[in-house]
Amino acid sequence: MDNVRVLAKDLRFPEGPEFDGYNNLWCVEQEGEGLFCRAANGHTKRIHTGGRPNGLTCHLGYLWFCDSGQNSIRRVNIKTGEIETILGEIGGRPLNMPNDLLFDDAGNLLISCPGPYDDGQSGYVAVCSPNGPVQIIADGLFYPNGLAFFPNKQTLLIAETHRQRIWSGYWDKEGVSWETIRVWANVIDAPVDADIPGPDGMAVGSDGRLYVAVFGAGIVRVFSDEGQFVRDIHLPGQNPSNCAFDPTGKLGLVVTETERGQLLSISV
Repeated sequence: MDNVRVLAKDLRFPEGPEFDGYNNLWCVEQEGEGLFCRAANGHTKRIHTGGRPNGLTCHLGYLWFCDSGQNSIRRVNIKTGEIETILGEIGGRPLNMPNDLLFDDAGNLLISCPGPYDDGQSGYVAVCSPNGPVQIIADGLFYPNGLAFFPNKQTLLIAETHRQRIWSGYWDKEGVSWETIRVWANVIDAPVDADIPGPDGMAVGSDGRLYVAVFGAGIVRVFSDEGQFVRDIHLPGQNPSNCAFDPTGKLGLVVTETERGQLLSISV
């Protein structure tokens, strides 16, 4: 049994755990309309953003987050707390309820845009380049969700929640394209677990394995770097939404769990 410790509770639909450059742990509260911070010394604070914040990543002194309520990408200056909207449309249309985001080594920002959870329509993944237009690099996915890179930053993984699987492909950061795409892993054993929504947020550990929060299953499912099932980490709640590793190693794997509104630390 894994050692699971509660770092924070009574959070309002936490998502997107992320560490900043000062060893502070952040996450969003979708229903709390803001960001929650657990500082390195254990103190906590909140920043009200409005909207419905979702995925979160730290880049160059800012906390960047998806706002699925305002259909935009926004960011918070870590030092000043100033909030600004960076991106709100693609091809003249509003972003389709952005969910998760991450940067590559070239400063390209990748964004998953699944749309409404239950409308049955497909979504897409877009990229915002420092010196180029915003463009779609993958579409026709049924609720594209978590995004992750393997350590070489050449393999991009995309979770497709409603099809309960993860896609893999070569990421060309110069040409800004996703190539040689294939199904990397089937996360849920359908039809046995057909009622479980599927993979949500993901993180790659120092062991090279992929850790996948499986919303509705109460687990973080672990895969080898070749997409083979390794084991499950069982959680106290049923709805883990995302996960991240503490770069200092002190908190291990951090998981946001929405059923109980908790921020969890797991030694792995």
